[in-house]
Amino acid sequence: MAAERPTGGVIYGIRLRSEFVYRYIGLTTKSAETRLRQHLQVARSGRKTPFYDRLRAHEGEAIDVDLLDCIEDLGELGQAEIDWIKSLRRQGFPLLNLSEGGLGPMGIEWTAEMREAARIRSTGRKGISRYAADNPFYGRTHAAEQRAKWSKMRKGQNAGPANPNFGKFGIDHPGFGRVMSQEAREALAEQRRGAGNPNYGRRASDATRAKMSAVRKGRPMPSSKRNAHTRHHTNRGIKKEGCRYCMEDSG
Repeated sequence: MAAERPTGGVIYGIRLRSEFVYRYIGLTTKSAETRLRQHLQVARSGRKTPFYDRLRAHEGEAIDVDLLDCIEDLGELGQAEIDWIKSLRRQGFPLLNLSEGGLGPMGIEWTAEMREAARIRSTGRKGISRYAADNPFYGRTHAAEQRAKWSKMRKGQNAGPANPNFGKFGIDHPGFGRVMSQEAREALAEQRRGAGNPNYGRRASDATRAKMSAVRKGRPMPSSKRNAHTRHHTNRGIKKEGCRYCMEDSG
């Protein structure tokens, strides 16, 4: 049985227990206590915002969350948060909210200047990798509907002219001159051996094998480099300086 969607939510305020000064106002369709635990978890993960920086700075101190308002209609929840933030800021509360509130994607509309500043801050920053149980999404999977939505949205996104490297060859290509280290090659090979190979234990169907056969029919398929040399050089009377077999034959 599918879970019922929430019809409303609450407005909450977060403060230090030692002072009655709210530093953050938020909304949630869960309990305020659950939302506070989530905020603390995000702060420990290292997210950089004024609010999460403050939570980290006061780690170990008592932090309280107060229920400020209960809204029965989900459509009115975003406006209620906007009203609370506006009212408390008018009263002089030093709120650390980045936006004015609302139900949008964080309620923030990024300007060109904000995007450029974020790009500069993130340039060269080492990312935070969280594996296994440390990852907040560990053990969960996205719904089939969500995966289908993403697939449709991304289809053809980097194909043809939409690819940022389309038509770039040689020195114009950003990958030109880059060589993978031997250690990286060996690590990659080890990951893809045995059960690590995506095709491990799988066999192409008869229909697929027939298609592969039809595509290759009539195409020269030398069984070895030496065979290719004989077919494309010796039999045609061609001598190519880059071919070691041509050099050996002439010697």
